[in-house]
Amino acid sequence: MSLVRCEGAGRTYGTGAAATVALQPTDCGIEPGARIALMGPSGSGKSTLLHLLAGLEKPTVGSVTWPDLPTPLRPGPIAVVFQGPSLLPPLTVAENVALPLVLAGWSDAEARHRARRALGLLDLAPLADKLPDELSGGQAQRAAVVRALVAEPQLILADEPTGQLDHVSGGMVASVLLAVAEHLGAALIVATHDPAIADYLPERWEMHSGGMRGAAWSR
Repeated sequence: MSLVRCEGAGRTYGTGAAATVALQPTDCGIEPGARIALMGPSGSGKSTLLHLLAGLEKPTVGSVTWPDLPTPLRPGPIAVVFQGPSLLPPLTVAENVALPLVLAGWSDAEARHRARRALGLLDLAPLADKLPDELSGGQAQRAAVVRALVAEPQLILADEPTGQLDHVSGGMVASVLLAVAEHLGAALIVATHDPAIADYLPERWEMHSGGMRGAAWSR
């Protein structure tokens, strides 16, 4: 059974002459264990599709359902890694990583313990008590990846996670996402315009002007 299904799901912003079709009606299903690179230039609809899959936005046509995932979707079964800095500046790295667990009802002590353990898995433990503005771009993005994955999701959606990183740091983030997905048995979709990052994943879907092009959608 699919983790998430889109049935004619599309998204339009605005109305009338000012309306912009961000995603044309789309049918797809994301299966457990999927490894997909979602390719396309800026404005092609990649982010909109990921937002619908994550339940961050609602489709204006069609439907999105999560037949094989418990609710709430976040934090928990779905993790989202955003492009660029997304850590909360007033919180330390460890507090940023622990935040999804606290919001999910964990005690502060349990959340902090699990956050520090997760940071250790990615060699970020020495940075646990630093603030985000004390980190390099690569370190901050890796910490954001840990924060997204600390709740052990079943589906990981990464939206241009390497777009602001150099080649080495970008490759490290891609490798970390794949390693954690394998460890958790989670499905992984990485939206990117970088062919080098797409090469890390065995399946490639392409988007153009809000629609899919040359993609083998799972059903």
